[in-house]
Amino acid sequence: MVPTTTSEPASETSVVTASPRRAGALIALLGALTAIAPLATDMYVPGFPEMGRTLRASDSAVQLSMTSFLAGLVIGQLLIGPLSDGLGRRRLLVPGTALFAVLSLVCAFAPTIELLITARFLEGVAGAAGMVLARAVLTDRFHGPELPCYFSLLTMVLSVAPVVAPVIGGALLSVGSWRLAFVALAIFGALLLLAVLPGVPESLPPERRHQGGVASSFRAMVRLLGHRTFLGCTLTLAFAAAALFACIAGSSFVFQEVYDTSAGLYSLVFAVNACGMLLVGAVFGVLSRRLTMGTLLSASVAVAVAAVLVQVLLLVTVGGSLAGTWVTLFFAAFGIGGIFPASMSMG
Repeated sequence: MVPTTTSEPASETSVVTASPRRAGALIALLGALTAIAPLATDMYVPGFPEMGRTLRASDSAVQLSMTSFLAGLVIGQLLIGPLSDGLGRRRLLVPGTALFAVLSLVCAFAPTIELLITARFLEGVAGAAGMVLARAVLTDRFHGPELPCYFSLLTMVLSVAPVVAPVIGGALLSVGSWRLAFVALAIFGALLLLAVLPGVPESLPPERRHQGGVASSFRAMVRLLGHRTFLGCTLTLAFAAAALFACIAGSSFVFQEVYDTSAGLYSLVFAVNACGMLLVGAVFGVLSRRLTMGTLLSASVAVAVAAVLVQVLLLVTVGGSLAGTWVTLFFAAFGIGGIFPASMSMG
């Protein structure tokens, strides 16, 4: 059940319950917080060539700016989650969102590739606050049959954002330089900060916090790895994410160079696949009330694997084609879009 409304103002230590309408607004805001890091990962990818020329950097150095961001994102999630268990969610979410906006501006005006790589690492650490604390607030506030439905909404955002980010970046690149992508991220971060301040009250009351710190959380992680079902869900999610990012990293070469498509058609491919992920997110929310998470996870894995096997079969028999590759990647993305919420909810 969604908690009822209280008239108490939001504060750092009070947990404010919400009406269904306010709960919906909270879910939307948590979705935006979840999207910020995936958008920052890929939005500037179309500007890589120009970035190398502007900063007089090699291709590998430009690509290192993405690697450093991902490293910061991983480290940030490992640290921010455990720290928030003792300090509360807002105390880390507010400064994390603010720092993301500031560091995005630093990236936008970075005069050297070295400064950009450093700022990207710190931007990744700050962006991790939105990703990990959005999920933490969700599990703090909601329980029961609603939770898988809400998780499906967050993971739908998490699935779609990396796919649509290059499309947005390409649109920005058509009217400006690669720096414009980071300006857009800074504006997004600032708007999120303005929304978080009144819109995300503290969800972890003092009596539920624990002061074990990072070491205690890592010990708990080790114990969780001994749980067979949890480990299976984690590995399934990891392999699905790896497949998704492999597709993102290689699809530009496949569609634009192998199949000789225009940049506009390439963007259309991304947009259609993103719509497939949105569709499965909506369907998952309905089916989660009727079917078990295990059934939904198995079905999602089956769809994704079948799509990939069909693509392999086409390549070794009749050869690759634009239509065939597009269709099979759509269904692979459709399956991955179901794997994310199912595996996270089961975990």
